[in-house]
Amino acid sequence: MSNTYKSAGVDKEEGYKTVDKIKAAVAETHNKNVLNGIGSFGAFYEIGGYKNPVLVSGTDGVGTKLKIALDTKKYDSIGIDCFAMCANDILCHGAKPLFFLDYLACGKLDSDVAAEIVLGMVNACKDNNCALIGGETAEMPGMYQPGDYDVAGFCVGIVEKDQIIDGSKIKKGNKIIALPSSGFHSNGFSLVRKIFPDFHEEFEGKPIFETLLVPTRLYYQPIHKLMEVVDIHGIAHITGGGLIENVPRIIPNGLCASIDISKVQIPSIMLEIEKRGNIARTEMFGTFNMGVGMVVVVAEENVQKVLETLPDAYEIGEITENSEKINLL
Repeated sequence: MSNTYKSAGVDKEEGYKTVDKIKAAVAETHNKNVLNGIGSFGAFYEIGGYKNPVLVSGTDGVGTKLKIALDTKKYDSIGIDCFAMCANDILCHGAKPLFFLDYLACGKLDSDVAAEIVLGMVNACKDNNCALIGGETAEMPGMYQPGDYDVAGFCVGIVEKDQIIDGSKIKKGNKIIALPSSGFHSNGFSLVRKIFPDFHEEFEGKPIFETLLVPTRLYYQPIHKLMEVVDIHGIAHITGGGLIENVPRIIPNGLCASIDISKVQIPSIMLEIEKRGNIARTEMFGTFNMGVGMVVVVAEENVQKVLETLPDAYEIGEITENSEKINLL
């Protein structure tokens, strides 16, 4: 009997099925700037309407949160996570997402699973006026076990050069405003899984995996709404490393983000993991977002306008003079 690619563990037909299942939905994310469809060697996107455009790009995955999705066979939200982790990063510089590409790797491809993951990306792209213009599905037996998947994404956005937000406008006396997260987002799940090994245990009246798999919040709509009414001096996406590691990335030398952690609205699931795992509060704030998915820094006179524009936002600190860049009070 002769060898075939399929006998080696790669089923091309299942890949074709995946494309068939997502093709129409992906096309719905396209606009007049997308110049080609699925199947080309490269994806084309035409840029117009900008005076001095700067492209801003980001790439990320969803980490071991994916393990919970695979073990509970709940795949619909993980694509949203993948898009959000990339799009929220470029948003920190005021960029509008233009297009997104995905990379899906697995041991044995199941077109239903793959399609469900990608359709999550499609929905996220639609909500953010972003085109899903390309991707890659790699079936790699021997590298991954059957049932294993890994997901990554790549987002490219655009901003006028004179409108780039990079923290350079941050000054002493500016206020730090928190935008709530939707949960753990896509960070810290190696520790989460250690503390909560049974994903089906009940937490607040439902299986805990439902709480753990709540997708990463997308901040494009609220941030761009805010950009229309106030001058934002800095934006930080609170991902791995929490407030402790992410806020300093936008703070100019000689200044410090002084944050009153007693003002942070910590979700009950994070208080539970802190208690059950006997985790120090400083470790919690250096690992998880602790309920703050993004922070914006604005002048003091603009705080009220921010709170009126974004009703769920709240003040957690201010900019002071200090070489440490961050101080949790």
